[in-house]
Amino acid sequence: MGEEKKFYLTQEGLERIKKEYQELAKIRNLKTKEEVPATWHSQDLNPEYLSYREDLNLLEVRLAELENVLKNAKLIEIPSKGQRGIINLGATVVVEVEGQADEFKIVGSLEANPSLGRISNDSPVGRALLGHQIGDEVMVSSPIRTVYKIKKIKYLSS
Repeated sequence: MGEEKKFYLTQEGLERIKKEYQELAKIRNLKTKEEVPATWHSQDLNPEYLSYREDLNLLEVRLAELENVLKNAKLIEIPSKGQRGIINLGATVVVEVEGQADEFKIVGSLEANPSLGRISNDSPVGRALLGHQIGDEVMVSSPIRTVYKIKKIKYLSS
């Protein structure tokens, strides 16, 4: 059996996942305690019952996904002082691209949101920048070839 995929999360992201799991578990418990609609309505399957089963199945699937994430979550930690000059997960990076400055934070894929300046470590840019330091020029081909000159690296909590 292969190794489980790790889900890299900030503390904030981990708390959000835990909260969603708890809320969905409460909803599931309430749904299973309420009266289940009758299976049959005359000679046809009862649409209320079908809807109830579909809702419950969707809840179970999402809860299983969240359980897997929580079981395989790895908290993104701030590196030691000596390692903070190297881009790693959790780094906020300022780069220069074609004369323009751009800033983003490198996070795990579950928390990535490019419109909020959060890119995944699995994205072409995130993957290419990992392990580099200030002054490095990194070429990324996605879908066009772009050179990112690293200007600043900082690590903040969350």
